[in-house]
Amino acid sequence: MAWSGSLKSLLTVFVFTILAVCSVDSYLCTVQQCEDASCPGSTSSCTASKGCFNQMQQFDTPSTFTDRIFKNKGCVGESNTCNDESFSATLGDQRRFIFENRCCTSEQCNKDDITVSSSSSPNGVVCTACYSEKTQSCSSVTTLKCTGKETKCIEFTGTSSTAAGSPLTLYGKGCATENTCNLQQNVLNGIQIKTSCVSPVSNNGSPTLKLISSVPIVLLLLKVLL
Repeated sequence: MAWSGSLKSLLTVFVFTILAVCSVDSYLCTVQQCEDASCPGSTSSCTASKGCFNQMQQFDTPSTFTDRIFKNKGCVGESNTCNDESFSATLGDQRRFIFENRCCTSEQCNKDDITVSSSSSPNGVVCTACYSEKTQSCSSVTTLKCTGKETKCIEFTGTSSTAAGSPLTLYGKGCATENTCNLQQNVLNGIQIKTSCVSPVSNNGSPTLKLISSVPIVLLLLKVLL
């Protein structure tokens, strides 16, 4: 009887140990998808073993009628990964794009909307700036004083298909955060963008050096000496 009782106790301990090892924490996440400044009040929920995600994409323009904002919240599936990501760019023609993706692992941790604060203090970098939704070039180019964490000058192209099936081409230059260099990403519900960093017009108030032919300088020195 004693031996039988010991076997039962050992088996019980073994089963509970297996269950403890195999059990995985699960999280209840908020599920929302919307294209407005304020998401609808009604939400649904999902259960995830790898956590929740909260994503916000915002495209500001000179008019509130053409501003766009996308919010997406949900669960991170078993076959997916979630990476914290944040970048922004200010382009010509008063266009600005902000991308935020945040991951978390606690109950309803993605419930609140993402709010972004940015600095308006100039950082000394000046970039060429323009924006076009017609061709992959700009007819008019200006200069833009970069602010906050946007310390790099970028050039970007974007392509997408419209509802009518015709391609949409975007092109622009401006200031951006450092992690936008050589970026390839799908944004704003279907626009594939590619970016590259370019030389600034000036950096910390000092003009960038330009290559100048040495021949005119040599001729000028000869004239002075003679």
